[in-house]
Amino acid sequence: MTIQRDRESNLFNTQVVNKNTIALFGEVLADVFPDRSVLGGAPYNVARHLQVFGQHPVLITRTGNDALRDEFLAEMTRLGMDDSGVQFDVNHPTGQVIVDIDENGHHFEILPDQAYDHIHAGVTHLITMKIQPSMVYFGTLAQRSLESRLALDMFLSETKSPRFLDINLRKPWYDKHIIRRSLLRADIVKINEEELLVVAELLKLPGNCGLEHGLGLIERFNLDYLLVTCGADGAWMLTRDGTETRAQGHELQGSLVDTVGAGDGFSAVCMLGLLANWPAALMLERANAFAAALCGIRGAVPDSLDFYRAFFQDNPC
Repeated sequence: MTIQRDRESNLFNTQVVNKNTIALFGEVLADVFPDRSVLGGAPYNVARHLQVFGQHPVLITRTGNDALRDEFLAEMTRLGMDDSGVQFDVNHPTGQVIVDIDENGHHFEILPDQAYDHIHAGVTHLITMKIQPSMVYFGTLAQRSLESRLALDMFLSETKSPRFLDINLRKPWYDKHIIRRSLLRADIVKINEEELLVVAELLKLPGNCGLEHGLGLIERFNLDYLLVTCGADGAWMLTRDGTETRAQGHELQGSLVDTVGAGDGFSAVCMLGLLANWPAALMLERANAFAAALCGIRGAVPDSLDFYRAFFQDNPC
């Protein structure tokens, strides 16, 4: 894996981190809460964070001919994001997820047959031919349809950059075949501890604990890195040679609002850290701190860019 070093690894700001083109493939959708709608989708959330962190994300997705598309493009324009990878679909709506909240947490109803299920392979080819990304990102949800799976295969076949897989298991939109084909195409995998148990059972991984499952996953799929999030308990990472790094979780500065998008924030910081060759412990610490801060706001991304201000100081964690 070829990655670039920042000039001072104890700084987390756009003045010292090299600007990388990062291509992200997958869904854009609106999380529809009881009181409002919030633009989301893991690839979009990660891309949005990377943009603020001074990178050049190119999001390859598909939206409908509707008000949500207009809102989405307006937000990309406001943030100065590259929208060249956003496809237009006249037959299917921009994706939506209905979010219900109760005392047991969030419950998601991911609507079927959305625009991101029809990402066009040929259009994807034209976009990927124009960019030379330092890293590529993909997930599992956009693979629920054959059309988008074919586009993803096109996307991944045309770049030799490190491939970051963000496993987001959302019932009923996954099975062991989607998980296996994703892992076979990945170099770096981010997963939470509950999902790791599901994957271990589906793929019959060896071992009786998360660490043993993780080592089995790396060996079976020849991964470079495995990143495992554990909510309030922090995160841990394994490398190809079996090196383990752990970081404790961060206490919330205020009250917990929701955990939507915390994993996406974690992924964005880890991608930044891998590209900049941050030490493993520092990367996990920063990723945990950012994810914890996101749990203090409603939705996956902040309304105001002022939210990011604390993370551009010398020692943000």
